[in-house]
Amino acid sequence: MDHDIKDSSLADEGRLRIEWANQSMPVLDRIKKRFEKERPLEGIRVGACLHVTTETASLMQTLKAGGAQANLCASNPLSTQDDVAASLVQHDNIPVFAINGEDNKTYYEHINAVLDAKPQITLDDGADLVSTLHSERAELIDGIIGGTEETTTGIIRLRSMADDGVLKYPIIAVNDAKTKHFFDNRYGTGQSTIDGIIRATNRLLAGSNFVVCGYGWCGRGLAMRSRGMGANVIVTEVDSLKALEAVMDGFRVMPIEEAAKTGDIFCTVTGNINVIRKEHFNIMKDGAIVSNSGHFNVELDLKGLEEITAKKKKMRTFVEEYTLQDGRRINVLGEGRLINLAAAEGHPSSVMDMSFANQALSLEYLVKNTSPLAVGVYPVPEAIDRRIAEVKLSSIGVFVDTLTEEQEKYLSSWNMGT
Repeated sequence: MDHDIKDSSLADEGRLRIEWANQSMPVLDRIKKRFEKERPLEGIRVGACLHVTTETASLMQTLKAGGAQANLCASNPLSTQDDVAASLVQHDNIPVFAINGEDNKTYYEHINAVLDAKPQITLDDGADLVSTLHSERAELIDGIIGGTEETTTGIIRLRSMADDGVLKYPIIAVNDAKTKHFFDNRYGTGQSTIDGIIRATNRLLAGSNFVVCGYGWCGRGLAMRSRGMGANVIVTEVDSLKALEAVMDGFRVMPIEEAAKTGDIFCTVTGNINVIRKEHFNIMKDGAIVSNSGHFNVELDLKGLEEITAKKKKMRTFVEEYTLQDGRRINVLGEGRLINLAAAEGHPSSVMDMSFANQALSLEYLVKNTSPLAVGVYPVPEAIDRRIAEVKLSSIGVFVDTLTEEQEKYLSSWNMGT
C-alpha cells in the first residue's frame, strides 16, 4: 500500500487517541454501524484532503466500513497529527499522505498522490484538491461522481468556480449545513482557537484587548469565548449587518486601522486575504500577538511585515518574534496558519461528530442519487441535516416535543387568526 507518513512507530499512540475521540462521536458511530451492514459505498474510490486528526480518522474508518476505498492527504501542512496518520496506515490499512510541517512542494505531491488513485468522489477542506484536479489533472474529471466541501473558505472558492463556469462536477456544501456551521464553526472554532493561542503563548486573556477580525460563525464563536475568558473584545468587519450584530451582542466594533493601535492579541477568521497588513503592523503596540484561524495562511500580510522587520527570532515552538526597525516587537503565532490546529488539536470530537456525519451521509447521497446532480454547489439535503440533529440530541439524552395534529393544521392554514 502506497503512503507517506512521518513515523509508523507512532501508530499505537495514534490508535489510542482515535479511540478517545470515538467515545464522543455517537452520531458517526451509529452511521458506521449501519454502513457495516449495508455497505452503501462498496467499491467507491474516495479522495480526501482533510486535516489529518483523530476525528478525521473516525470519518475514514466510517467510509471504509461502508465499503469505500479511501485515500487521505492533509489540507494544511501544520495540521497533521503524525501518530494518527501512522495509525490509519498501520491499523486500518488506509493510504495516508501527510507529514506535519511538510513543505509546499510535498503538500501538493501528497494531493497528487491521492488523485493518482482516480477518486470518484472528493472530500475537500479548503478546495485545494478540487482546484488541483481541475487545473492539473483534468483528465480525471469524467470519472468523478461528485464531491463535498468542509469549509467556508472552500465554499467561497467553489462558488467562484461555478460562477465562472469552471467547476466540472457537483459539490455538496457540507460547511453550510446547520449542524455544521452553527456548531463546528461557532463552538468548535471558538474553543479550539482560544486553546491554540493559549498553548502557543501561555498568556492571560483576562483584561487584554482581544481583536477578532470577522464576525461570521467562526468570529461569533471566537468573540464569545474570548469574552468568557475575561478579554475586552473588539470586532472588525466589512459587512454592516454583521457589524451591527456584533454591536448588539455587546462587542466594540471599529475598523482594523483603529483596532491595530489598541489590540494586545489579534486573530483573523475572515477567509479573505491580507486582513492585517503592513500599515497595521506599523502601528501595533510593542509585544502584540497576531494569529489566524482562517483556513489558509493568507489573512496576515507576513510579506509586508517582513519588509518593516529588522530581525526575527523564534521565541517558543509556535511563536516567532518580528522586531521592527523602530524596536517594537510583533509576535506571529503558528506561521500565520490556522492556530487551532497548528498549536492545538482542532475542534473537539463531539462537535466534529456532526460535521463528519454530514460528510458521510452526503457521500452516501451522492452515490445513491439515481438522477445525477447537475454541475453546481448544493446544500446538504435538509432531511440529512435534521436527522443528524435528532440523533445528536438523542445521544445526549435530550428529547423535543412533537407538533399535535391541531398545531400542524394551524401552521399550514391562513384563515385561523385570533
